[in-house]
Amino acid sequence: MLVSVVTLTACGLPAQSEPHTVDLPRRPLTAPLPSVAAARPGAYAEILCLVRDDQLVQAVRRIDAPPDAQLQLTHLLAGPDEAERNTGLTSALTGLTLTVSRSPSGSEARVEVSESDESAAIVDDALTYGQIVCTLTSRADVSAVVFTRHGQRLEVPRADGSLSRDPLTGNDYAALIAPN
Repeated sequence: MLVSVVTLTACGLPAQSEPHTVDLPRRPLTAPLPSVAAARPGAYAEILCLVRDDQLVQAVRRIDAPPDAQLQLTHLLAGPDEAERNTGLTSALTGLTLTVSRSPSGSEARVEVSESDESAAIVDDALTYGQIVCTLTSRADVSAVVFTRHGQRLEVPRADGSLSRDPLTGNDYAALIAPN
């Protein structure tokens, strides 16, 4: 007991008779400290869901600034970079144009899907939609994804093969996610 009292008084903290509130700075856990972000490139982590052996795999890229949802999808559509390809990662996304908007609630992403070649039909493949859903829901500000074409909700496949027009989450594609 005496050791504890000596230790507390020795660290220079004044004793207080009543509890008080302490205001701590608030920032997202994934955001680097301001001095770190300014000091080095690649201070932000961007998660993209790519494909290996018919399974979804998260790839983490280091980028200079936090991407908005549209930029993150643009990076996903570009496919794996050379280092990712060297580890066997590919993409199920081809010939698509994706535009992201937010629902009135703000946490649901609406992805407008169109093909670069309007005569080409979108592949009704769970991996295709799984890549998009898992990439967007990796963001702290997106809880679910809805797909539309010409403003109308699309019925898209889940990992179990069922079709849904409802908001989708990573849980809908859990069976396709590669184990760590």
